[in-house]
Amino acid sequence: MKKLVSVFAVSLLALTAVACNQVKVDDPYAKNGKQLVVYHINYNDLKRQKGALRNAQNHINAVGKDKLDLRIVMHGGGFTMLKAANDDLELQNKIVSLKEQGVKFLMCANTIRGKKLDKKQLFGLKDSDIVPSGVAEIAHLEAAGYAYVKP
Repeated sequence: MKKLVSVFAVSLLALTAVACNQVKVDDPYAKNGKQLVVYHINYNDLKRQKGALRNAQNHINAVGKDKLDLRIVMHGGGFTMLKAANDDLELQNKIVSLKEQGVKFLMCANTIRGKKLDKKQLFGLKDSDIVPSGVAEIAHLEAAGYAYVKP
C-alpha cells in the first residue's frame, strides 16, 4: 500500500510539473491596452529610413496591428524617403504594407513649402497625411500619450 501511495504521489507531482510548463505566458504588450507610438524621421539617410520601416514592421509583429496606433512623422530630410519610393518598388511595397496595417505616415507642410516640393513627388501622400508642422505634431502626439521613438 505504501508503495502504491508513493507511486501515486510521484505521478501526481510529475503531472503537476508538466501542467505548469503548459501554462501560457501572458502577452506582455497587451496589458495596457493599445500602444500609442510616434516614430520621428527627419534625416536624409535612405538606409536608416528603411531601417525605421523594418522597426515599424517588427513593432507590429510584436504587439499586433490591433493593439498599436503607430504614426510616422516626417519633416526636414525625412521627405526623401517618400521621394525615393517613387523609383524603389521594394520601398513602395513596405510603405503600402505598413499603411494597410494601420500605420499613418504624416508629412510636415512646412517642409513641403520650405523645400518647394510638389506633393505628387512624395509617394502615396494624400492631403489628409499633411500636418501643419512636423515638430508640433510630435509634441501634440506626445502630450496625448504617444511614446516617442527615433529609429
